[in-house]
Order: sequence, then C-alpha cells, then structure tokens
Amino acid sequence: MHRFLSKLEVPGVVALLIAISFSSPSQAASVQEENKALVRKYLEEVVSRGNMVVADQLVASNVVFTSPYTPQPIRDLAGFKQMITMLHASFPDLRIHEEDLIAEGDKVVSRWVARGTQQGEFMGFSSTGKQFAITGISIYRIADGKIVEGWVNDDSLGMMQQLGIIPQPGQAGK
Repeated sequence: MHRFLSKLEVPGVVALLIAISFSSPSQAASVQEENKALVRKYLEEVVSRGNMVVADQLVASNVVFTSPYTPQPIRDLAGFKQMITMLHASFPDLRIHEEDLIAEGDKVVSRWVARGTQQGEFMGFSSTGKQFAITGISIYRIADGKIVEGWVNDDSLGMMQQLGIIPQPGQAGK
C-alpha cells in the first residue's frame, strides 16, 4: 500500500473511511427520524385537525398528491388544502391514528386507522350521520423538510359501505 500512498496521505484516507463508515448511517438515521417526525406531525395537525397553517409549513407548494378521493392527482398546495378542507367539512371529527411509521431514504410509509362521522356532503352524497373506521397506508416523499409527494391507499369501499352509500355484501336490492 505504501507504493500508492505516502505516509502523510494514509491518516487522511483512514479518517475519510472512518467518517464514511460511521457518520453516514447515523446521519441517514437522523434524517429518517426527522422525516418520520414530520409525517407524524402532518397526520396529527393537518389531516386530523385540518390545521392549514401547519400544512403551509409541512407540505411543499408544488406537492403532487394521489388520493382515492380526488379524480386526478393534486398538483399544488392549494388543491391539497382544498381536499383536506373538503374532508373536514364532510367529517368534522375525522381522526387518523398512526399504527406504524417506516422510513427509508427520502420516503416515509404510514399505516393508519381513520375514523369519523359523516356530517356533511361527501363526494356528492348527502350526510348519513354514520360513522366509519378504515385502515390505510400512505407513502410520503420528503425533500427540504416538506412533503413533496404523497400516495394514499385505503379501504374506500369499506368506508362507503359503512356510511350506507354502497350496500354491504348480501344487502343489494333490499
């Protein structure tokens, strides 16, 4: 090894290798923990409470958000806020309970349970006054401390059945 590196270069190379091997995983873990905390705050403040001030802090202005409750992906913060406002007009008591948060790279996956009572129009259907409880999984991509992309997949069919909008299996035609 001494043919390629002088005695003065070896300590620098060793220090660089140590820095790469020890600080990178902890830095990555730290960023992932920060991203999980961001998503946790987003679920509590924005989705469960409808706090638009916090939405401005946590969601990028050019967010791309795909949800079963919008016909096309949302492509900006204004559209995102409109979706959250619509959900809270339909379900003022909407609450999301986080079951799991998993972070990898710039993405956070959340497994959650949503509960609420339909007290307003929802997707063209009048208020039923009925409650729902569904499970779902969302994936968020974080950049520069904000959610820049989101994908939601949940039990929308189960929700519509619980609200009485779509008949339960075996109830069709009754």
